[in-house]
Amino acid sequence: MVTVIDAFNFLTDYRAIDDLRDRNIALGEEDDRSIAQLLVDQVEFANVIIINKIDQVTPEQLNQVKGIIRSLNGEAKILTATRSQIPLKEILNTGLFNFEKASQAPSWLKELRGEHIPETEEYGISSFVYRARRPFHPMRLYEFWRGQSTLGSLVRSKGYVWIATRPDWVGLWSQAGRLLELSPTAVWWNSLEPEEFPEDPKEKQAILDTFEGPYGDCRQEMVFIGYKEDLGSIRADLDRCLLSDSEFEKGPAGWLELPDPWPEWPDPETVLNQQNDPNASATS
Repeated sequence: MVTVIDAFNFLTDYRAIDDLRDRNIALGEEDDRSIAQLLVDQVEFANVIIINKIDQVTPEQLNQVKGIIRSLNGEAKILTATRSQIPLKEILNTGLFNFEKASQAPSWLKELRGEHIPETEEYGISSFVYRARRPFHPMRLYEFWRGQSTLGSLVRSKGYVWIATRPDWVGLWSQAGRLLELSPTAVWWNSLEPEEFPEDPKEKQAILDTFEGPYGDCRQEMVFIGYKEDLGSIRADLDRCLLSDSEFEKGPAGWLELPDPWPEWPDPETVLNQQNDPNASATS
């Protein structure tokens, strides 16, 4: 799986807020992907990456592009080229691609698993994993999200969040370039009945291994990748977004009374019922 990077335009496009429709390259009216997200997806999934047009950038710019690429994908073979002049043996009939491995290749997933990529440090790029076992206060998280300009300077941040007013939902935090998104992606195992767990003993045990305290697998688990100066106080800022001791002690019933400015998410029970309904339509 080969991805070609335009070295001259990559940094500009990565920081852009355009979506594909703005440039008339969307797949349809419902294709609302951003340019930055498309770049990230293609870089993270590839196992051969060609950085092209290196004759049109300075050594410093090329080094910056390499650093970002390596921080997004620690496994891919990176090649450089002018006018796409690459030995064909490097990209044809290599037998390198493995779908399962590619699906697990993104550096943010590796960081969550504790597989740090030290070679990115030579480019001045570092990372850390933020973990916590209590939910975020929705209003404080929202204010952090809107007021934290540093987030747009990061290379990548992604992970799972637990919001007090949406206790059953696994929220997916995803940032690429200057664009950030927070959306529901799954429900915590803690919100399901034991009979809904996988029957396979190993799969079930793997789930139970993530449980801790009264709220099971509910947690914050987010990866932040960026230049060291941009990572700054993000960890401390996120700590301030967590529920205080007195707020946490009120429990889920009390949490629902907290002010919540985020857009409404669907009801988890309704979504689960639709997924389990054999008569539900494919678009449910």
